[in-house]
Amino acid sequence: MPKIKLIVNGREREFEADERETLLDVLRNRLGMTGSRFGCGAEQCGSCSVLIDGEDKPSCAIEVGTLKGKSILTVEGLGTPEKPHPLQSAFLEKQAGQCGYCLSGILVCAKALLDRNPSPSRTEIAEALSWHLCRCGAHNRILDAVALAASRMQVPA
Repeated sequence: MPKIKLIVNGREREFEADERETLLDVLRNRLGMTGSRFGCGAEQCGSCSVLIDGEDKPSCAIEVGTLKGKSILTVEGLGTPEKPHPLQSAFLEKQAGQCGYCLSGILVCAKALLDRNPSPSRTEIAEALSWHLCRCGAHNRILDAVALAASRMQVPA
């Protein structure tokens, strides 16, 4: 198997893998990053989303061989329990998830949104997250949490 290099959560990672293996499988099974989840396997639900060079992408159908040298951000790269990202703090505060299965994909998508638009409207937040499915019905709390994080990130520390 060929060696593949990716930058994952700011750190260069090199591993052997079949180039046709999905990014999701590599993250979970080779790199031990289980925050991204398998939902549908058809790029339809967003549970497996990661940022690839800053863009929200489903990792379930992207072959790892197409990503050599790319920068990948997973939910594990957002923050830590000791120092959570403002999005993670806002999601906890707003109780923006029930089962949490979808949240890793939603969090990284929201980060991509706030990186390109630090002060999005509620409509822009909803549009950015539109392909992410939450079966628990926490959509309003999710939108509230992203808006809260955006407002807090505007205030200088």
